[in-house]
Amino acid sequence: MHARMADEALAATIRLHERMRANLGPTLVAAQALSDALRAGKKLLVFGNGGSASDAQHLSAELVGRFQKERAAMPAIALTVDTSILTAIANDYSYTQVFARQIEALGEPGDVAMAISTSGESPNVIAALQAARAQGLKTIALTGRDGGAVGRAAHIHVNVPDENTARVQEVHRTLLHVMCEVIESHA
Repeated sequence: MHARMADEALAATIRLHERMRANLGPTLVAAQALSDALRAGKKLLVFGNGGSASDAQHLSAELVGRFQKERAAMPAIALTVDTSILTAIANDYSYTQVFARQIEALGEPGDVAMAISTSGESPNVIAALQAARAQGLKTIALTGRDGGAVGRAAHIHVNVPDENTARVQEVHRTLLHVMCEVIESHA
């Protein structure tokens, strides 16, 4: 029984990876936008909830540290890591503002705000993208399902069209690694 479950999970993620492999255009556009901004001395502000928060932190770590090759550190900040800021904003304003308020404080025109959302409907992610656009940041959304309001709020939308959160997150991680590889190829 467990072997069948594992086989079905791997088969589903392979199928979804293959679907995304056939439609890499948006991923490559996002990677180029990130690369261009970072080479111009701008920074990445990346955010999401739950597993997407973990992916935001992972992406930031790959860019500030290194992905596969030695290179200069790149300015990437995961807006998910400072519990004092997150809890203060959630308490004093609302949870919907936890990322938008940080965008307001840290974002500058030409920076990139990257939202990661498997549902495409997180109110705090939508609010942050709206704040970023209002401040002149380039916006990228990495989503699941049909992308929802998060996808519609971004300049560049990379969508993994599946309803299964686990499968979407698996493909998100692969696409983030593809982006890192492209970024490092220009460093």
